This record gives sequence, structure tokens and C-alpha cells, in this order.
Amino acid sequence: QVQLVESGGGLVQAGGSLRLSCAASGLIFSINAMGWYRQAPGKQRELVATITNGETSNYADSVKGRFTISRNNAKNTVYLQMNNLKPEDTAVYYCNARLVSGIPYWGKGTLVTVSS
Repeated sequence: QVQLVESGGGLVQAGGSLRLSCAASGLIFSINAMGWYRQAPGKQRELVATITNGETSNYADSVKGRFTISRNNAKNTVYLQMNNLKPEDTAVYYCNARLVSGIPYWGKGTLVTVSS
């Protein structure tokens, strides 16, 4: 199994920045890719950004140019740098790890609130 612990959420004004962190433990050698998803109230969970072991990243159109995903393999941690935050970015952000087998694991989530 894989355990994921997110941190870094909080309240920020529009235009501000936050950095989310996700520390992975357990069967980390089985992880093929990691990423961030978010779920706003009343909406479905959606992809924000992913990064593979080969450092290939992918972003939702809504965050391109504002968010950056990165990883520190030595610390088994993935980050999401969020700049120029907008009220519509308000959501619970979930860390995701996908194993080589395709099995996904999820963190418990961290709340990001952007005030206008």
C-alpha cells in the first residue's frame, strides 16, 4: 500500500500563492505517476496536474501558466506551486499516486480557499 499525506492548504486572497506538498510512504517503488486533483463544493473531482516518473507533466487548461507540479524523489514528495490564485480555485485538493499496476491511492485532502 501507499500512504499519502498532503499539507500546505489554507486561506489566501485572489492573486496570491500557495504551495501544496504530498509526502508518500509505503510501496513507493511501485508508483508510476503522482498528481493533484481537486473537488469544489457541488462539483465532481477533477484533474489539476500530474507528473510521471519520467518528469512528464500534464495540466488542466484552467491552471496552465499558473500552477506548477514538481517532485523530489529523494524526499518522496510531490509539490503543487499555485500562483495567481482565483476564487474558482477554491476546493479540496487531493494528492493521487498511481501504481504501475494501475491501482490509485488518494490522500485525505487539503482545503484551499481563495477569497475575492
